[in-house]
Amino acid sequence: MANTSSAKKAMRAAEKRRVFNARRKKTMKDAVKDMSKLVLGKKEKEAAAMLPTVYKAIDKAAKEGTIKKNTAARMKSQAARALRSLTT
Repeated sequence: MANTSSAKKAMRAAEKRRVFNARRKKTMKDAVKDMSKLVLGKKEKEAAAMLPTVYKAIDKAAKEGTIKKNTAARMKSQAARALRSLTT
């Protein structure tokens, strides 16, 4: 347990960040999972409509530092490649 007031405040801040990060990560993962289900189901129009939502969730997570910038770029690339595989 924290002894000093600054350590107690740091613990409170860390808990808040943990909750925000978990929520942001869950939103991102759900969006990616929904898109991959659409791709596996070969639903091209729905997957194409879902792509901006996936990008938005990934970008928000990267902007806030929940995931790293390069990880976000890789995830976006994989989502676009999966969608492109339906059109060919």
